[in-house]
Amino acid sequence: MPFIHYHISNNGLAKACCVANITYGNANKQTLSEIWEGDKIKELRTKFSKNTTDGRCFVCHKIEASGGKSIRQETFEKFDYQEIDEDPKLPIYFDIRFSNVCNFRCRTCWHGASSKWFNDAKSLNTNIGKKAIIKNIHDLDNFLKTSGEALMEAEEFYFAGGEPLVTEEHYQLLEWLVQNKATKARLRYNTNFSKLGFKDYNLIDLWSNFKEVEILASIDASNSLGEYIRKDMNWKEILENRKLIEAHPFIKFKIAPTVSIYNVLQIPELYEECLQLNMIEANDLYINILERPSYFNIQILPKDLKMKVIEKYLKHMDSKKPEQINKAFQSILDYMMEEDRSDLYSMFIEKNGALDHLRNEQNPSLSQ
Repeated sequence: MPFIHYHISNNGLAKACCVANITYGNANKQTLSEIWEGDKIKELRTKFSKNTTDGRCFVCHKIEASGGKSIRQETFEKFDYQEIDEDPKLPIYFDIRFSNVCNFRCRTCWHGASSKWFNDAKSLNTNIGKKAIIKNIHDLDNFLKTSGEALMEAEEFYFAGGEPLVTEEHYQLLEWLVQNKATKARLRYNTNFSKLGFKDYNLIDLWSNFKEVEILASIDASNSLGEYIRKDMNWKEILENRKLIEAHPFIKFKIAPTVSIYNVLQIPELYEECLQLNMIEANDLYINILERPSYFNIQILPKDLKMKVIEKYLKHMDSKKPEQINKAFQSILDYMMEEDRSDLYSMFIEKNGALDHLRNEQNPSLSQ
C-alpha cells in the first residue's frame, strides 16, 4: 500500500490506510510530495520490500489468518503488486476523507466519522471536539494546487465517510477532475446510498465522465433492523435510489454490509432479499468484517449464539450459490470462531443499552 496508496484521515493526517495507525505526515501542513518522499513512508516501503510485517497492520493480518480477504490483498490483486515500483514517483490510488460530514448515526460508528453523531457523542461523553463537523482538508484549493499532478494521473479514487455523497468537497474534486480532463480513474464509493444529489450538483452527470463507477452500499440489514443499526436510514429511500441508477449501466452496484454483532445472523437473508429485489447480481456482495470497536466484534458472541450463526449460514451455503459468496460466508464463520472474546459480551450489553436509552429504542438484532 505505501507504494501506491495515499490516504487522508482525521485532521488531515496522511496514513498508511483507513485501518492501520501508521502516520506519514499532515496534508494541511505538508505537500503531497513532502509526505510521499518523506522518511516515514520510505521506512515502511523498505520494511515491506524485505517482506517484513508491521504490527500496526494487525487488522489485515488477522482477517487473512482467519481465511478472509483483507484490504491489503484486494489492493495487491487490483494493482498487480508485483509490478509496482519500489521507489514510486506518485501515488495512483487515493482515499481522501474530506471531513466527517454525514447524515446517519450508525451504531458501530463514532463522532470522528460522522458529524450527525455529535449530540449523541456529547451525551455519552465520547465526542472528539467541540463542533459537530471536523474538517480534514482545511484548504481545498491549496490541496488541489499542490497535489494536482498526482490527482490527474490517478487510477482510482475511493470515497468513504463521513458520507461522501453529502460532502461538498467530493463534488468539487469531481468537477476539478472533469475540468482538467482527468477522468481516466475508477471511482469507488463506500456510501450509505441515502442521497444521489447534493445542492446543485448533478451526481450522475458528473459520474458519466468517468470510465467506471462502483457503489459499495453500506447496507447492514433491511427494513427495521437496518434502520436500527444505521440510524436515520430509510429502507424505502434505499430501494428508490437503487431504481434511479438502473438506467445507467456504467454504475456498478454492490451491497457492502459491515458484519457486526448486530447483523451477523441476518447477512445470508439480506443477500437473498437483495437478490429477490433485483438490487444485485449473484456476486454483488462485498463483506466488511468489523474489527473495532471490540464490543461490536462478532468474536465476542457467546458460544451458543455462535452456534446459532453457524447453523443459519450452513443452511444458506450450497452448490447453487457462486463460489465467491460461499467463501464470503465461510470467511465470516472462520473469523468469528478464530478467537473467543466472549468476556466482552457484557460490554456490548452495556454500550448498546446506553445507546438504546439515549435514543429511546429497543434492540431487535439478536432476538431475530
